Amino acid sequence: MLATGAWAAPASSLLQLGNSQLKGELKSRYDKAVAATADATLRGAQDSRWTWAVEAKNQCGIAIGFMKSGTKDADSINKCDEFVARLSAAPPPPVPDAASAPPALDCTAPAVSIFFDWNMDTPLPEGATTIGQITQSAAQCGWNRFGVTGYTDTSGGKGYNDGLSLRRAQNVAGLMGQGGIAMDAMTVSGLGETQLKIETADNVREPMNRRVEVTASAN
Repeated sequence: MLATGAWAAPASSLLQLGNSQLKGELKSRYDKAVAATADATLRGAQDSRWTWAVEAKNQCGIAIGFMKSGTKDADSINKCDEFVARLSAAPPPPVPDAASAPPALDCTAPAVSIFFDWNMDTPLPEGATTIGQITQSAAQCGWNRFGVTGYTDTSGGKGYNDGLSLRRAQNVAGLMGQGGIAMDAMTVSGLGETQLKIETADNVREPMNRRVEVTASAN
């Protein structure tokens, strides 16, 4: 049986394998992704490999779950293979430091996404790092108004997702508060499974939709 998602990643050659061999290939990729997410050096690198590792872990795990019932879920298999390929690619060369001056602080008002594991209301580790970067820059850049809006994917009921999205936003706001942002400077809300980052059918676990959007401005 072949299941498909509403958003199709590039087709993977893994789909041509028999179930037994496919299970082994997915498990190998999942293990590689899990090891990468536990690598502190990778987490602190100035490139996207940590993000690819988290996405690969999520998608390979979903694909393995489907395989337990004998289902080849094309969407998660394709994404699993794609994200592991990105994780495995050589990182771009580091940008050399300027010889005479420290790098300029980027005060472009951010609009960033903080991502979450399925059914979780605490952000992934790289999300906490992003929050820290926002709070550290806020005073220097003069940001004094923040929007913190939570969202979910389409899995689960609407009422539950509305509550989950709000808890996600509240937890991100709490971390920002710990970093020195005044709570009354933040507008916190949860919009459930609306405004999807990746359009999917109902009841689809899409990691890119499980997020909190943080915006900042100077008034």
